[in-house]
Amino acid sequence: MNLTVDQLRELIPRNKHVTYWHKALEQLLPDYGIDTEKRIAAFVAQCAHESGEFTMIKENLNYRWETLRRIFPKYFPTDELAKQFAQKPEAIANKVYANRMGNGDEASGDGYRYSGRGLIQLTGKDNYFWFAESIGITAEEASEYMSTFEGAAQSACWFWETNNLNKWADQGDIETLTRKINGGTIGIDDRKKHYAHALHVLGV
Repeated sequence: MNLTVDQLRELIPRNKHVTYWHKALEQLLPDYGIDTEKRIAAFVAQCAHESGEFTMIKENLNYRWETLRRIFPKYFPTDELAKQFAQKPEAIANKVYANRMGNGDEASGDGYRYSGRGLIQLTGKDNYFWFAESIGITAEEASEYMSTFEGAAQSACWFWETNNLNKWADQGDIETLTRKINGGTIGIDDRKKHYAHALHVLGV
């Protein structure tokens, strides 16, 4: 099954670069087995939610202190601490992503260096390393590559394949897909809406 540029335009109507995204997906989706209506619908729906219809391919960490307290209470247990970090994306990333996912400590800068990139926000040095290895580049090069149309799309395809997400796409199980991608069910209603729309556009 081939996704047409007109179908993609219907699925991400707010995006001004549909032809570029289509060119990348046309090349990549078959390589990663995302090749049936249900698989393509699930993939595009999840990516559309994660990236604001393919418009945000780098994690936005420019949070106000109140938001830090709500989203990352473990890392910002007091108002005072949250206010020190408010609207400092680099400092926030270095704190919340330190010492996990293969990242070094807060001072290493790995948190920000390997913060979320791509259509499905690939996060952490380990993920960058394994994605980079799969296409024969370095983790540092992967960071730059994921800022391109092809790289943002390929990193999402790699994540999809690595986590065997076609299995859940074949079952139409959007909730499990969301948990595998997000760790929870954040945005589940919007994801389901994108998925239902994608199935309709693809004629399923």
